[in-house]
Amino acid sequence: MTHRICAPVLATIIAATCFNVAIAAPKYGPGASDKEIKIGQTTAYSGAFSAWSAAAQVQAAYFKMLNEKGGVNGRKINLISLDDSYSPPKTVEQTRRLVESDEVLFLFGSLGAASNTAVHKYLNVKKIPQLFPQSGAAKWSDPKKFPWTMGWMPSFANEGFIYGKYVLAHIPDAKIAVFFQNDDYGKDYIAGFKKALGANAAKMIVSETNYESADPTVDSQIVTMKASGANVLMDASSPKFAAQAIRKMGEIGWRPTHFLASPSAVIDRVFKVAGLDYSKGIISAAYLKDPGNPAMKDDSGVKDYLAFLAKYLPNLDPQNRNAVWGYASAETITAVLKQCGDDLTRENVMHQAANLKDVSVTMLLPGILMNTSSTDYEPIEDERLQVFDGSDMKTMNEKAEK
Repeated sequence: MTHRICAPVLATIIAATCFNVAIAAPKYGPGASDKEIKIGQTTAYSGAFSAWSAAAQVQAAYFKMLNEKGGVNGRKINLISLDDSYSPPKTVEQTRRLVESDEVLFLFGSLGAASNTAVHKYLNVKKIPQLFPQSGAAKWSDPKKFPWTMGWMPSFANEGFIYGKYVLAHIPDAKIAVFFQNDDYGKDYIAGFKKALGANAAKMIVSETNYESADPTVDSQIVTMKASGANVLMDASSPKFAAQAIRKMGEIGWRPTHFLASPSAVIDRVFKVAGLDYSKGIISAAYLKDPGNPAMKDDSGVKDYLAFLAKYLPNLDPQNRNAVWGYASAETITAVLKQCGDDLTRENVMHQAANLKDVSVTMLLPGILMNTSSTDYEPIEDERLQVFDGSDMKTMNEKAEK
C-alpha cells in the first residue's frame, strides 16, 4: 500500500522538478555558451583613421579585466576585433567573417559611419544586433526601419539641436553662419540645428557654406562668413578643419559666438594647434568626463579609469577621447549582458539593450542617465554645454537637453 501511494507522489515531484529545471535552463544563441560570450567588432587598426582604434583597444582591455574577475554572470567575454582600415568593402568582408565563420552573438562598437552603413542592412536582415557603433550618425536610432541596430553616443543631429535651442533662448537677435563638412557627419549637425530653430532658421541664418574633406584649407569659407555680418557660428567641422577655421578667424579678427561640434572640441589636437587665445570662448557639448580636467581629479570614476589604463594600457593617453568612449561603451554593454542573465539569445540581447532604465556608468558626466525602449534607440540624449576658458573646458550652468 505504501509503495502504491508514494510512487505517484514521487513521480509528481520528479516531474515538477524537471519542469522547473527546464524553465530555468540557459538559452543560447550563436557565440554563447556556459563558458563564453563571443562578440564581434571591426575597427581601423591600420590606415588614416588608426588613431580611432584606441576605443577598441580599451574595450578589449576592459573585457580582459572583467574576465580576470570571472566575466559576466560567470561567462568570459571573447571580443573578436578585426581590422577593416576604415574601408567599407573591407568592413563587409570582415563582418561576414564574424557572423558566418566566427559566429559571434552580436556586433559591438564597430568604427565609423560609412563602415557601419555598409553592413547595416545585412545585419538587420540576419537579425544580428548591431550595438553601439562608434559613430554619432542619427541613422543608428531608427527602430522602425532597423530594429537590430542601436546607437550609443548622442547623435550629431541631437547635439546640433541642443545648440540651436540654446541660440533661440539666449541669442534671439543672432545672425548665424553655418559651416559644415559636406558629408553625413556635417549634414546631421546642421539638420538638428535647423530643426531647433524651426521657422526662425530662414531669417536667422545669413550664411551657409561647407567644405570637402579633401580640401587643403577652409580660409576662403571663413572670409566669406565674416563678410556676411554673422555674430554666431555653427561649426560642424572635423578636427583638422576646425583648427584651420579657428586660426583664420583669429587672424582676421572675427569673434562670433562659436558653437563647435564636440568631436573637434579637443584642447591638445585642435585648440593648441589653432591657438589657445583664438579658441577662448568656444562653446561645445559633452556627455563624458574629461580625465584631464582639474575639476575631475577627485572624481571616483575618473580615478578608476586612470588606474585601469595604468595597469592595462600604460602607453595610451588617458585624455584620448576615443579611449574614454571605449571605456564607457564597454561599461554599457556589460550592463546589457548582466541584464540578459542566462538568456543569451540575439533576441534577448536586443530586448535588454532596448530596456535600459536610468543606467549610469562611471565616465558619464553627473546627472546623465541612459534610457531606452522599443521605440527609443537613443541611450544618451542629454549633454552638458561647456565653454573653453583658454586653458580648460568649463561646464556652463545649464544641462543641455533635447
